[in-house]
Formats: sequence, structure tokens, C-alpha cells
Amino acid sequence: MTKNNNRSKQSPNKINKTNRNNIIKDSTMYNDIKDNAECSNDCDSASKNVEIETKIKNDAKIEEKENNIESTGKTEETGTKEEAQEKSEEKIEEKADEKIENIANKAKERESEDFKNKYYYLAAEMDNLHKRFQREKESIIKFSNERMLLDLIDVMDNFERTLQTINKDNDEKVKNITTGITMITNQFATILNKYGLSPIKSLGETFDPNFHEAVAERETENNKEQEILEEYQKGYILNGRVIRAAKVVVSKT
Repeated sequence: MTKNNNRSKQSPNKINKTNRNNIIKDSTMYNDIKDNAECSNDCDSASKNVEIETKIKNDAKIEEKENNIESTGKTEETGTKEEAQEKSEEKIEEKADEKIENIANKAKERESEDFKNKYYYLAAEMDNLHKRFQREKESIIKFSNERMLLDLIDVMDNFERTLQTINKDNDEKVKNITTGITMITNQFATILNKYGLSPIKSLGETFDPNFHEAVAERETENNKEQEILEEYQKGYILNGRVIRAAKVVVSKT
């Protein structure tokens, strides 16, 4: 009884302190539970937020990849188009260069052909000029004495006429003179022949207008037609060219 009474006789301050402690404990536990609950809620929401953020990031990455794929596809398409265009332009340029090169080669060939033709033409002209110069030179050398020889031919004619006249005389002195004049005439003819002058054969030959000049015709029965019967004046050839035609009489049947 005394114990019970003692319990019952405990002071109210002590009771209140005990209750207060219990209340504090209870409130502390409640707070802990609440904090745990809040922490768990916060953790759940944070994890959810992380998951959402991760999903958003993954979706963004997937979308970015898709965009990159599309952009790369587009760039590849544009790249292939640009490459094709560049290749076509390169082919066009190559063809143009080939055409230009072909035209240039043809122009060079034409120029070389023209140059060759001009060279051959000039070479032929020079050769012809040289030959013509040589002919003219030779002609000058051959016929440079033509005028002098024509004058000497007149002297020769006088010697021959003198001989024809004095041959008819039977005087011994005249015959001696005739012999001397004949020797001089032959020597003179040899000198003229040395310089390319030769007489044209006329008597007994057929008339040739290239060498003979007919001054008269004579009817005959014993001679051929156009046969030379008589020579009035001798003709001469200088180095193959007639410088004086022979004046003759021809037969007529």
C-alpha cells in the first residue's frame, strides 16, 4: 500500500516531464517518419524526373540522329548531284579541250602544209630562176659577138665575091693572087667557126623556110620540087641559131 501510495503520490511535475518526453519522442519519430516519407517521395520524384530527363534526352538524341540521317541523306543527295554536275562539267571541258586541241593540230597541219607548199614553190621558183639565169648567161656568152660576127660575115662575102671574079682569069699572077685570097678566106672561115659561126648548106638541099629565103623560082624538069638551084648569099648559124638566112633560088616543076 505504501508503494502504491507512493506511486500515486508522485509529483505532477514528474508526470508532466515524462509525458513531455514521450510526446517529444513521439514527435521525433513522427518527424523522422515524415522525413523518411518525404525523402522517399523526393527520391521517387527525383528518380522520376531523372527518368523523364533521360527519356527526353534519349528522344532528343534519337531525333537528332534522325535529323542527322536526313541531313546526311540530303547532303549525300546534293553531294551526288554536285559530283555528277562536276563530272559532267569536267567531261564537257575535256571534250572542249579535245576539240580545241584537234582544231589546233589541224591548224598546225595546215600551216605546215602551207609552209611546205610555199617552200616547194619558192624552191622551184629559185631553181627555175637559176636555170633561166644560166641559160641567159650562156646565151649572152654564145651570142655576145653576134653583131661583130655579122659585120665580119660581110667581109667574108666580099672575099668570096672576089674569088668568084678572079677565078675566071687565066693570068698566072692573078692565079697566085687567087691562091693567096683563098688561103686568107679559109683561115678567116676557121676563125669564125671557132666562135660558133657555121655556114648553112643550101645547094642541092630542099628548101627549108627556117634556114632559107627564096628570092626566085626557076622551072626545071630534071630537079625535084623546091630544090635549091642557086645561092645568092650564104646563110650562117651561130651556136645553133640562125643569124642570117641563105638567099636562094628554088626549082619549080
